[in-house]
Amino acid sequence: MTEILSNKTVVIVGAGPGFGRTLALQAAAQGATVVVAARTESRVVEIAEEVRAAGGSAIAAAVDATDPESVRALRETVEGHTDAVHGLVYSAFAVPSMKPLAQTDHDQISRGIDLSVLGALRTTQEFTPLLEAGAAPATGTAAGSAAAADSATGAAPASASVVMMASAVIHHSRERYAGYKIAKTALVALGHSLATELGPRGIRVNTVAPGYIYGETLKAYFEHLATKYGGTVDDVYAHTAEKMDLRRLPSEREIVDPVLFLLSDAASAVTGQTLTVDCGEFHT
Repeated sequence: MTEILSNKTVVIVGAGPGFGRTLALQAAAQGATVVVAARTESRVVEIAEEVRAAGGSAIAAAVDATDPESVRALRETVEGHTDAVHGLVYSAFAVPSMKPLAQTDHDQISRGIDLSVLGALRTTQEFTPLLEAGAAPATGTAAGSAAAADSATGAAPASASVVMMASAVIHHSRERYAGYKIAKTALVALGHSLATELGPRGIRVNTVAPGYIYGETLKAYFEHLATKYGGTVDDVYAHTAEKMDLRRLPSEREIVDPVLFLLSDAASAVTGQTLTVDCGEFHT
């Protein structure tokens, strides 16, 4: 089977032990060199070592997406290994306040926006030249003429891809999620605008909005709920899943696979879109 990310470099900002780790492993398995970056250096070093142990290629780097100098240092680190980036995934995350707006501290909302939205903008701005290099036709042909030639043959023109991780919270207004929704809805708007601005440079920008992700973090939360309210983890799972059309929750891999698609040439005509992955909780 052809590796869909062969000879590509993919930068993952906000690579945590759940989704980020799974994405790094799967992207590397599809042929990409992955750059795993997050605030906690020991965590990304561990993920990179795991990728290498599985036969992949990985670079680990610490980054604070709220600090422009730190983001610039990440770009310089990447430039030390390659002159082009083909994919950028932004998944930096801060735990929201989970309080009604009347009780939410404004500084906490500001911090969420700084990390989720402005961090995504800082990172994309910093990596745009490398992404544009990744979108350049391999033959050195001008982008416009190369696209016309590809159109004649049916082949996908070269492009680079940015994927920003939003959340299905954008589809509801449940109490206590407002601060989180503000940040993630703004992230989607950012993705739309960047898609328009960067499209002429061969850079696609999309967002993915996961619902529940059934990994270790959610399992631990379900255990907490089972202890607090009585019952079992299976009871909590069933109660939650009954809201989904498929009557189950997506796994980490089921969130990762759509991201891999958007990073790949198979999605060469897809930009400015938001893909909700939630087993059918919301119809969008």
